[in-house]
Parts: sequence; structure tokens; C-alpha cells
Amino acid sequence: MDFRFTDEEDDFRRSVRDWVNDKYPKAKCNELERQEDHDGSNFPHEYFKDLADAGFLGVGIDESLGGQGGGAMMQSLLMEELARNLAGLTWVWGISSFCAKSIQKFASPAIRDEFVPAMVAGEKKVAIAITEPGAGTDLLGGMITRAKKVDGGYVINGAKIWSTMAHVSDFLLLLAKTNEGEKSSFGKTLFLVPTDQPGLVATPIPKLGMRCVGSCEVQLDDAFVPDTHVIGEVDRGWNHILTTLNNERILVAALATGVLRGVLEDSIAYAQERRAFGHAIGDFQVIQHWIADMKMKLSQAELLTYKAAWMYDQGMDTGVESSAAKAIAAEYATWAADRGLQILGGMGYSAEFDMQRYWRDVRLYQIGPVTNEMVRNIVAQSLGLDRSF
Repeated sequence: MDFRFTDEEDDFRRSVRDWVNDKYPKAKCNELERQEDHDGSNFPHEYFKDLADAGFLGVGIDESLGGQGGGAMMQSLLMEELARNLAGLTWVWGISSFCAKSIQKFASPAIRDEFVPAMVAGEKKVAIAITEPGAGTDLLGGMITRAKKVDGGYVINGAKIWSTMAHVSDFLLLLAKTNEGEKSSFGKTLFLVPTDQPGLVATPIPKLGMRCVGSCEVQLDDAFVPDTHVIGEVDRGWNHILTTLNNERILVAALATGVLRGVLEDSIAYAQERRAFGHAIGDFQVIQHWIADMKMKLSQAELLTYKAAWMYDQGMDTGVESSAAKAIAAEYATWAADRGLQILGGMGYSAEFDMQRYWRDVRLYQIGPVTNEMVRNIVAQSLGLDRSF
């Protein structure tokens, strides 16, 4: 067992941290996040371009397609270092990565070669459209969005929800029902749906965190997709996307770990500066214990996240490990941000400081991309217990 990062990984981590501190210090991220994005006008387009210009949109993507190469480990290092300052805004990178990896792995060579290099360069935006308004965690059993075969392609009708960046993206990576089967996992197909058509409307939903990055409800009324834009095999879309979902959960774990690191840094700084009763508040035992607990939880989140990333890069099954890492890192980061708010007292509730932004952003990840309750179901089943849902 070797818990050290390689020299290449250490160098990459340092370079990302330097980039983040220079381009996106916490004060800038705080200001950027404040404005609600109702129509795409407040979306951080410059940030997206900066990610592309730095080569970050290509991390985890094959060099033959214009990417930087690297696996889940490199992606996790990038995600953690971005999230340390950017918190939930890091998911702008995560969405692009998820879609690019899915297209790289399952699309036809023609679509792969057209889309992936353009996505790496920041020239095309693709958003995820999987969750449905009436389904939630029961995605497969509750899916109502259907794709009907017509001449030259498919016509799609239905609705998706929480499709982040759908209102500013060129295409949606969308999962729709194409057939019936005994198993709910059968009969679902992945499509690249063009957004510039009258049959598709994306409307941002006001939300608690990530305010400048709209998360949308998408209505599809006879939206057309050409045959060329079917991703992978018809009716096998869910099976295709499962491996990408495990990668996504590892990256969410890294995001939460990065938030936890940012919370720890801010808590220490404030505890050393703020004085009460003639002392820095960091002299008080209760504050020290909260900060010590943050550090111990950070160490645990790191171990679980990077173990899952290492396993993924080795080609091992990470269904349980990636889910568990996501759940634990999200819970620890939310707890830490809540304690951080308490350490800052009234200023923790102030929009002037970043702690409230960390708390608002990271709370989401106990809900998505899979609820922590469903993660516990997955872990219980892996131990031989009967399915509980």
C-alpha cells in the first residue's frame, strides 16, 4: 500500500492550486455566485472559457481527441483544488467532463470526433438531462420522457428537471424511454438533443446555492434528434451510462472534499483573528475541537475518495466505493460548513464571508446525484441484505 501521490500528481495539484488562487480567489468566487441566473445572462461564461484555456476541460479525455489524458485520480485532484475556492461552481467543469467522457466512450466515431475536441476547447456546451420531475430517485421506474422513432431520427416528448446549464448549452445528453421490457433498465436510450429548436424550452429554477449557474426544468414537445445523435445502442442507454455515473460520484466526493478543505482553512483563519474575552477564539477548547474534527473528517474523506479513484483507474468495480465516498464526503463537508458558520458567529451568516456559500453549495450533494439514503441501500445490498426498495 502506497498512500503517496506521484510526482506528476503533486506537480499537477500545485499548478491547479496556483491557477485557482490567481484567477479565482475566494472573494471573487463569492461575488460571482451571488447573482441569480434566470436567463443565462449571469452564467459565468468567462469562467467556463478560463477552464478551457487552462486545459482543464480536457483532463480525463484522450489526447487523441484534444484532451490532457489522465484518469479519475487526476480528475479528482482537479476537482478538489477547484472546489477549495469555487465550491459548487466547480460543477460547471463536472458537467462538461461527464458528458465528454460519455460521448467519448459510447458515441459513433463521427460524433465522438466532432463533439469531444470541441467540448475540450470550450466551443460546445453539453448538459446532462436525466432526472425527471415525477421520478427523482425512481428514475427508471418513473420515466415518462419518450422517444418515438420517425424517418431520419426520433421525436422526444416529456420533461427533465435539474438539468444544470441546459439554458446555455448547445446540446443535452438526454436519457429517454424507447421501449418496454421486464427490467426497468431496458428500453432507455441516450441522445444528444440540439437545444436550438422550438420544441425544447429550458427554464432555470431559483435555488439555494450555485446561483449564477442555472439548473433548469426542460420541456420537450416533439423535439427532434437525428439518428446520428443516438449515443450507443438503442435501448441500452442505462447500461452505458452506469460506468460514467460511478466516475461522477467519485468527482462529487472530490468536490465535497475540496469544500471541506476550504471550510477548514477559513475556520482556522477566523479563529486566529477574531478575539473575545481577551483571547483569540481559537484558544477556546470548543473551537479547537471543532477544527480538529474538521481535519479528521477531511482525512477520512480524502482516503475514501482517492481509494475509489484509484480503483476506477485500475478497471475495478467501484459501485459501492464511489457511492460511499460521495455520501461520506458530502455529509462531512456539510457538517464542517455548519460548524464553520458557528465559529464565525453572526459573520458566518453574512454574505460577505464565504462560509455561507460553502454550506449552501455542499448541502446539495447529500441529495444528488444520488441521495445518501439510496447510497446506504446500495451498501446494504452489497453486504447480502435484501433489496429494501
